[in-house]
Parts: sequence; C-alpha cells; structure tokens
Amino acid sequence: MAGSNHAHWEPPQRKPPQRKPVQSRPQYRSPRPQPSRPTQSRPAQPRQSTAIPAPRPQQRRRPRRRPISREEAQRRQELRLRMQQMEEESRELAKGPIDLPFALLVVLLTAIGLVMLLSASFPSAYYESGNPAHYFIRQAIFAVIGISAMLMVGKINYQRFRGAAKFLLYLSIFLLVLVIIPGNPFAHTINNATRWLGPSKSLRFQPSEIAKLAIVLYFSNSISLKMDKMRSFRYGILPYVMILLLTAGLVAVEPHLSGAILILGVGAALLLVGGIKWFWVVSALGAGGLFLYTALFVIGYNTSRIQYWLNPWADPQGKGYQLSQSLITIGSGGLLGVGLGKSSQKFLFLPEEHNDFIFAIICEELGLIGASIIMLLFAALILRGYWIALHARDRFGSLLVIGVTTLVAMQTFLNIGVVTGLLPTTGISLPFFSYGGTALSIQLAEMGVVLSVSRQMKPTRAG
Repeated sequence: MAGSNHAHWEPPQRKPPQRKPVQSRPQYRSPRPQPSRPTQSRPAQPRQSTAIPAPRPQQRRRPRRRPISREEAQRRQELRLRMQQMEEESRELAKGPIDLPFALLVVLLTAIGLVMLLSASFPSAYYESGNPAHYFIRQAIFAVIGISAMLMVGKINYQRFRGAAKFLLYLSIFLLVLVIIPGNPFAHTINNATRWLGPSKSLRFQPSEIAKLAIVLYFSNSISLKMDKMRSFRYGILPYVMILLLTAGLVAVEPHLSGAILILGVGAALLLVGGIKWFWVVSALGAGGLFLYTALFVIGYNTSRIQYWLNPWADPQGKGYQLSQSLITIGSGGLLGVGLGKSSQKFLFLPEEHNDFIFAIICEELGLIGASIIMLLFAALILRGYWIALHARDRFGSLLVIGVTTLVAMQTFLNIGVVTGLLPTTGISLPFFSYGGTALSIQLAEMGVVLSVSRQMKPTRAG
C-alpha cells in the first residue's frame, strides 16, 4: 500500500550450517614412557594352566616288505588252507581206536614185571621195612597211575605235544643243573651218585628220565619242521649237537653214564631218521667211541668197572662181587629154572636184585625158556612200535614213535647186556620190571604217546 507507515516485512534468511573442517588423523606415535605410579595391591588371580602336549616319540619306520609275486601269494594261501585242513582232519582222526596189540603188550609186560618184582624183592623188603610186600605195593600204585596216564595221553591229539616240547626241554635242563648243585638239600646221593631230587628218599625222582622224554619231543618237533634244512650243518647238526652235549654232559656229571648214553643214542637216532648226511653219522660214531673210551678207561669212576668187567673173578668178594653173583644167579636157573619165588640168590646174595639186576632173578626162577619168552615180548613191543612209526600220519608222529621205541630198545639191550656180562656194569634199569615208581610212570606215559600216534595211522592196518 502506498503511503503506509508499515515497512515491508521479509522473512529472515537462515545462514547455511557451517561444517567443521575435517581434521587429519594424527599419525601413530609410540606412547611416551610414563612415570611409574604406585599401584594398589590387587588380589592375585589364578593363572590358567595351559597343557603343553608331550612330544610324540618318533616311530621307527618299518622296513618295506619285499613285494611278493602272485604265484608266491597263491602258494602261501594254499599252504595255509592245507594246514587248516590237516588240523581239522587230525581232530577227527584223533577219535579213532588205539593200536590194541601195542597196548596189550605194554600191559602184559607191566603185569609180569610186578609179579617178578614181588618175587625178587620180598627178602630185601622184609629186611629193610619189615613188610615183605613193601616194594611191590609202591610199584603197583605207580603202575596204576602210569597206566591211567598212558590211557589219558593216548586220547590226546599228539599235535598238541609240539607246544610242550620246548618247555619240557628247559625244565629238564633246569632240574639237571639243580641236582648237581653242591649242598642242595633236595638232592639225594646213593652209591656215590647224585641222580635224584625230592623232599625225601621215599618221594624222589630222576631228572634224567624227564630229559629223555624232552629230547624226544623237542627233536621230533624241530626236525619235522626243517625238512630239507636237515642236510646242512648250520641247521641240521649244530643246534642239536649243542643240546645233546649240554644235556648228556649234565647227566654224566651226576655221574650217570648209562643215562648219558641213552640221551646221546636217541638223539642220534632221530637225527639219522631226520635226514642228515651219512658223513655226520660216521663222525658222530667216531666221537661217541672216543667219548666212551674216555669215560670208561680214563675217568677214575669207571676204570675199576672195566677191569673187573673183563675179569670179575679177580676180586669176587670185592669189586667184582656184583657181576660174579649175577653170573652165578643166571647159571643156577638152567633151562627151566628153579621155579617162581624159589630163587636163593635173592636172599641178600645178589645186590640190586629188585632193581638193575632183576633179569638175573628172572633167569634163575624161570630159566632160559622163561627169560627168552620175556625177551621175545620186548622184541614184539619194539617191532610193533616201529611198525606204527612206518604207518604214522605225518613226519612228526613218525619221529615221536621212533624216539620212544628206540629208548625202550636201547634200555632193554643195555640192561640185559650188563646183567649177562656183555657190557660193563652200570646203573641202568629194565623197563617195566625194575623197581622205580617215577621211572615206571614216565615209561607208561611214553607208551601213551605211541598210542596217541596210532589213533591217526594210515588206513592200512594189516600186519
């Protein structure tokens, strides 16, 4: 409006907002060291333990196996299957019947041995204990135990004897060392020979009897596994010779010369059947002859025995007494004998009449005919044992039977040879006849090993 006093109103103008200038970021500087200030004590906080892992032991790298060909792997598989098949067949065949002729011969010889022991021992038993049947009762108890053991062992699959071979060998060596330790209270000395162990004289045994069985089991098991290696000196001769020398040497130190001869003989027989070269057989015979010459003619323990073996009548009341009385006893029997129980030499004339020299009493009471029948029974037992060995199912069973049968054959021959004066006098018993409970039990258990092998014979049963 013109002329109006009112001024024209205008809206106030706003200033644009001013922005603060962007300050540049300060460059990082290391903090200056500040003066230390007294800090107030704070409660210490437990530190958390950190588990430090233990350093792992560096595992030794196994050598890489030689890659086998497909043919070799197939051969190993076939061998494994064959072993499994043989084990299954062995379990089935082990249930078969025992060899009846062999078992009957063993029982018959044991029964005749008990009768002859009663006849030969009652004067000594009455003189020593007041009971004429003292020796007979003890022997009969061990005979029952032995026959029971024979039947039990005969039912066992003989393949299981492989596991006991090494343990039995170590045990026998330990017992042989124990028996020769001076001052051992469990060792018993009789007639200047320390051959027995036991808590008392009534309860004792000969460790050499266990050593014989151990040699048979160990050698049979080892030889059956080596096969072609037996023709080498390193594997077929050296380890066995070392074992034989150690075992036979410990037995000879007792002294027990006949036991050492038996151990060496059965070991040599098993090595010969095992397939060693004939060169080593001839060398062994030469070494054995040298050993016998040294033992019999050089060692003082046996020198007198050789002298009075060649001529026992040179001192019939002294060192030649035993052999001269044995020859008198055999000659007194004649052809038919004086009759069972009617021997006069057993009345304290013949020493060891119920033990090592019981065959002389047999000759006196039963005569030449009766003694020949008993020798034929032993021959039939030995031949039947070798027949079982020929028809055994495998190499291990055959070696087992050969070892046990050879022990019986050698022991029978040596005893009869000593009694008749064919061999020098030495302490060796007649199997199944001589007095000795533990020896009889072990012998019958060995017969059980033969029966165990006979259960698995080949089908050919003729003969």
